[in-house]
Amino acid sequence: MASLSDIGVAAAINILSACIFLIAFAILRIQPVNDRVYFPKWYLKGLRSSPLHSGTIVNKFVNLDFRAYLKFLNWMPAALQMPEPELIDHAGLDSAVYLRIYLIGLKIFVPIAFIAFSVMVPVNWTNRTLERSNLTYSDLDKLSISNIPLGSQRFWTHLVMAYIFTFWTCYVLKREYEIIASMRLHFLASERRRPDQFTVLVRNVPPDPDESVSELVEHFFMVNHQDYYLTNQVVYNANKLTTLVNEKKKKQNWLDYYQLKYTRNQSKRPTLKTGFLGLFGKTVDAIDYYTSEIEKLSKEISDERTNIIGNSKSIMPAAFVSFRTRWGAAVCAQTQQARNPTLWLTEWAPEPRDVYWDNLAIPYVSLSIRRLIVAVAFFFLTFFFMIPIAFVQSLANIEGIEKALPFLKSLIEAKAVKSFIQGFLPGIALKIFLIFLPSILMLMSKFEGFSSISALERRSATRYYIFQFVNVFLGSIITGTAFQQLNNFMHQSANEIPKTVGVSIPMKATFFITYIMVDGWAGVAGEILRLKPLIFFHLKNFFLVKTEKDREEAMDPGSLGFNTGEPQIQLYFLLGLVYAVVSPILLPFIIVFFGLAYVVYRHQIINVYNQEYESAAAFWPDVHGRIITALIVSQLLLMGLLSTKGASHSTPLLITLPVLTIWFHLFCKGRYEPAFVRYPLQEAVMKDTLERTREPNFNLKEYLQDAYIHPVFKGEEDIESDAASKDGELEPSLVPTKRQSRFNTPLPSKRSGSSPPLLSDFDANTRV
Repeated sequence: MASLSDIGVAAAINILSACIFLIAFAILRIQPVNDRVYFPKWYLKGLRSSPLHSGTIVNKFVNLDFRAYLKFLNWMPAALQMPEPELIDHAGLDSAVYLRIYLIGLKIFVPIAFIAFSVMVPVNWTNRTLERSNLTYSDLDKLSISNIPLGSQRFWTHLVMAYIFTFWTCYVLKREYEIIASMRLHFLASERRRPDQFTVLVRNVPPDPDESVSELVEHFFMVNHQDYYLTNQVVYNANKLTTLVNEKKKKQNWLDYYQLKYTRNQSKRPTLKTGFLGLFGKTVDAIDYYTSEIEKLSKEISDERTNIIGNSKSIMPAAFVSFRTRWGAAVCAQTQQARNPTLWLTEWAPEPRDVYWDNLAIPYVSLSIRRLIVAVAFFFLTFFFMIPIAFVQSLANIEGIEKALPFLKSLIEAKAVKSFIQGFLPGIALKIFLIFLPSILMLMSKFEGFSSISALERRSATRYYIFQFVNVFLGSIITGTAFQQLNNFMHQSANEIPKTVGVSIPMKATFFITYIMVDGWAGVAGEILRLKPLIFFHLKNFFLVKTEKDREEAMDPGSLGFNTGEPQIQLYFLLGLVYAVVSPILLPFIIVFFGLAYVVYRHQIINVYNQEYESAAAFWPDVHGRIITALIVSQLLLMGLLSTKGASHSTPLLITLPVLTIWFHLFCKGRYEPAFVRYPLQEAVMKDTLERTREPNFNLKEYLQDAYIHPVFKGEEDIESDAASKDGELEPSLVPTKRQSRFNTPLPSKRSGSSPPLLSDFDANTRV
């Protein structure tokens, strides 16, 4: 087992790594040539100008101000200075609430650590149980519950602490849920007008032989929401067109590259080979080749666009339906529309930049089958990933390697090698295994058919958390126990094995400490360095950039990455809550992680990240639920551990804790979660009334006209001219419905298409 000295060496390695990353960042960020890498958000907002435009040639690339290097750590207090309301205005509510997850970690674990080290560590340390046993242990294990003798009255201390920690965690969670729910409602009330506030996504529109989807949607909503319906935009299957447009962009980038290369050296025109990876095939003029390819793609794009518009099979049974008021949209989004609950399904439309257009082309009837397939695939992915995890965990045990490979004993016993294996290698190896996991899980979520990027990220985050819980947490405990205690299992009676397993659970604290240091400390410090965006920016800047616009496009601000970041945070909540009672030595390492991550990510949110969407903290119920899950797991594991320690009398009292925790979760779910899944009609009326008072003549129809047109159609000349000609019509013509109405409505149908009814079609004084 790892000794205190080994943990000290591991801590030194990871602290040194983190310090190197932070110092490198502090120096690189003040160099003028890197300004767009470390402050891209301000450039995107138009609030920062490039320092390369002024000064001497040297000053344009290197900061020669000696005083700036003396203040290289000023970014830390600067990251903390922006007040939260200003941060919300600057970066959005999603970013501000995401940061509060780190604050919750500090609020929960700092008091818990203080109590644990004041009460529990002395209780655990003042025993000699491990010294008298035949188990393999380290000095750190003496600080854990493993050092308490069987049947000891000292277990009452752990029982009482479990209640205190649970009550404190629940108190913090309740306060945060209340605050964030209030923040969300205030944000929605004060937010500027957005198309998604008036729009509903309608899916599974029933087929009709006599009317197009556009006509059918308009007819249905003119009948059932006649006072509030405004317009609709049908959904096209434009996936092939999207592929062609993306391919054209890639070709255009290569053309720009070769044109820039030629302007720098006009003595020779650039050439390329047309075969595999540019290594084989015929040698041709690069500029002429890509010009020809782009012309071919432009023609294909034009033909495909015409085909989509003229082919009814390209129109999906779905539409974005917009209303005159938020109240009308809220009523539609939150109610059942038809007698058959599987038809005319409505939900709040994502904001336009949040829409994942590819999945809108998936037939609704296939979504259930797709989700079943993904559930089975995820199960097997989770199960078979245990094999490499087991191998990684075996590396954490020096004694296990020496027993399996005795000829390496002399090499392994070398102090430097031993410290590296136990302090650095297990965590970094596991991290490499997990690098490809988020991409796989995101592909699964896309296959399931979710219609928004935020929904994709939330589903991926849920699966990532489950995966980490099973493989990183449970897998580390179970496989680690098997490797560590194999020799003891073979030399003891069967009825002693459960006790050995119970003792071994807290003994995995050593591995998790190294994992926290590698992933939490060095990993977070590496995030702020932005090494990959730094390299790619300068490569693009040298080879591709011709104009200031090109230089802006070369920036890669990135985003929070909720699908990977939040589950990783939850792993630390899980470790902290599980080991708070079992082995409190983990708590300082977790606190350092939450503190460092809060400062780093606050800096990144202020200066770097550019969020793809704004969900108004819709993810918070998931965050709350996962912390509750971690709390319940910690209680169940403590219950199982104490049952192996001769403290079965405590079981009835421990059973109460999960019951109380589940009750608390249900209370919060009923009290606060509705604010995250429904839009109160009272809030909708207030905001509608306020806007009508401030802007009585605002043309909402014109504002919503093109909000939900597929991005590949925007900017196309024929679409724009068609829309302009239709916007020029003073009044859309009334046409009778082409079929026998199932609703027996006296109202005629209006053709909507891209020409929805105008505000003047309705009474200005709508009832609310």
